[in-house]
Amino acid sequence: MSHDRPVGELLRDWRRRSGLSQLDLAIAAEVSARHLSFVETGRTTPSSAMVLHLADRLAVPLRERNRLLVAAGHAPVFGGQPLDEPDSARARETVQQVLLAHEPYPALAVDRRWNLVLANQAVEVFLDGADPELVRPPINMMRLGLHPDGMAPRLRNLAQVRSYLLPRLAHQAARTGDPQLHALYEELVAFGPEPAPGPPDPAEAALVIQVSFREAELRFVNTVTTLGAAFDAALDEIAIEAYLPADLATRRYFRTDR
Repeated sequence: MSHDRPVGELLRDWRRRSGLSQLDLAIAAEVSARHLSFVETGRTTPSSAMVLHLADRLAVPLRERNRLLVAAGHAPVFGGQPLDEPDSARARETVQQVLLAHEPYPALAVDRRWNLVLANQAVEVFLDGADPELVRPPINMMRLGLHPDGMAPRLRNLAQVRSYLLPRLAHQAARTGDPQLHALYEELVAFGPEPAPGPPDPAEAALVIQVSFREAELRFVNTVTTLGAAFDAALDEIAIEAYLPADLATRRYFRTDR
């Protein structure tokens, strides 16, 4: 497991995933390249402050920062229990309020592996007609969206959705080194042509989704918001996906009693 490895190896892995040389990171972190080399090779044990400083420059998720600290012999500093734990009741309520405020339009919260954490009632638009196996908890929203027995047959712009989501999933898997994300990508890419490699295009700020739902043809703009809780690893991993009507017909559909 990753926490059994020396902190220098873990930091080196994060640096390489970020596409940085030792010199690049040393300059960004304002430390000497020699000191960074000593940290990575285990000749120097970094202080907790140095571990956090380097992790910040590498944009390491908070949960992984805790692992770096433990590997360096320091205590973890970021709390955070899953939202279904009793100690997370307040955080869960906060996320739920955000989702409810977005009604009548769909909104949902997913964890770092795209598993559904919370949703409002309008999420039925995405769950409708899916194979029961795909909507059995934990529901993986990436799999549900692209699986032939999930939402894919109802997506009127499936190719566009695949070309938007799969590169992001590949980039996320490569960036984190998470084997479950790698496996998810390999599973989903097999359902259709593999999209062009490369990181997500930052110019693509939002995805338009065209989906049939019962007798309606709906179009949504999808936006993703991360909470970025400064000291909570669980909240740091939560992303809220909000869907807004992309045309007047969709807006009217949700504003009319059905």
